Amino acid sequence: MACSNLVKLNATSSSWISQQSFGQRSAAPLGSSARRVSVVRAGSHADELVQTAKSIASPGRGILAIDESSATCGKRLASIGLDNTETNRQAYRQLLLTTPGLGEYISGSILFEETLYQSTIDGKKFVDCLRDENIVPGIKVDKGLVPLPGSNNESWCQGLDGLASRSAEYYSQGARFAKWRTVVSIPCGPSALAVKEAAWGLARYAAISQDNGLVPIVEPEILLDGDHSIERTREVAELVWAEVFHYLAENNVMYEGILLKPSMVTPGADHKEKASPETIAKYTLTVLKRRVPPAVPGIMFLSGGQSEMEATLNLNAMNQSPNPWHVSFSYARALQNSVLKAWQGRPENAEAGQKALLARAKANSMAQLGRYSAEGESDDAKKGMFVKGYTY
Repeated sequence: MACSNLVKLNATSSSWISQQSFGQRSAAPLGSSARRVSVVRAGSHADELVQTAKSIASPGRGILAIDESSATCGKRLASIGLDNTETNRQAYRQLLLTTPGLGEYISGSILFEETLYQSTIDGKKFVDCLRDENIVPGIKVDKGLVPLPGSNNESWCQGLDGLASRSAEYYSQGARFAKWRTVVSIPCGPSALAVKEAAWGLARYAAISQDNGLVPIVEPEILLDGDHSIERTREVAELVWAEVFHYLAENNVMYEGILLKPSMVTPGADHKEKASPETIAKYTLTVLKRRVPPAVPGIMFLSGGQSEMEATLNLNAMNQSPNPWHVSFSYARALQNSVLKAWQGRPENAEAGQKALLARAKANSMAQLGRYSAEGESDDAKKGMFVKGYTY
């Protein structure tokens, strides 16, 4: 992505963002005429939201993200020579969602809308397959990224129009949590406008989701694209996460009923020096402790194009000492890559594909508990999966 007129976020621009906050209210006048305002958070679903979030953020478990759009799922299938048809997408998702014993390591699964309404070839709803394994069904609700006018060639996430009615329908279909992904690009600045737009969109989505009984996964992804240092990523992460929680508060979102899905604090993909898992853990946890309230039950990291082994090693390093939150995973490629290679689209390889999924899920379960060892990992698990400008 070409970027122009780069705007570097710093203390000054952060202050400017805060001063220009959407929906900022004036203080109520003091005196006998001042009225007390009672804020209702999460409506009638508050208790259920807290219970759902706690269930997902349970020890030794994390999230399987299979919410790729039909087009992106088609790219996955193309890598093993399969056509992008609904039948093939259904077969692949059935392979994943009917894996025996998956619930031991997986607490929630993010589905694409198509998958939420699908069933196995034997007619069992996918949401019921998940429930049988004590896995909470979730749903991707954003409508993807589009160019943000007035920015440095950055993007914003669309999907707020009609979100309330869609969320109510997803709840009736069995979903109990939602996901909204927006991104921030460091090579493009990021601009104050892009950061504010990302934070505000996430906050509005979260409030709407809670009002309709869905635990919102708040996903402000800071893209790996670029040659910046880990210090620059930390700087941007602090500012982005601060803005996100500022607007979550302004929208009366109940922190106990959300989950945060951030990217890990790492150097840019093109940076000349790689960082060790211990360094990544140190930088990431430092920012989390500075910016994320302990009321948030779970931090479910995205893998962002890291290799399967890298994502697991970094998670393991973050769980070497107690954290205020459940620190776990919400991986897509870092759980599925080995599965696709084992399955190859052949019915006779279905069991091998499921075993590969269980192996990766167990590895990340051990990392969530701080007990993972990379001994015996395959060469494929060590291969990076970064794609510049990745979309799904």
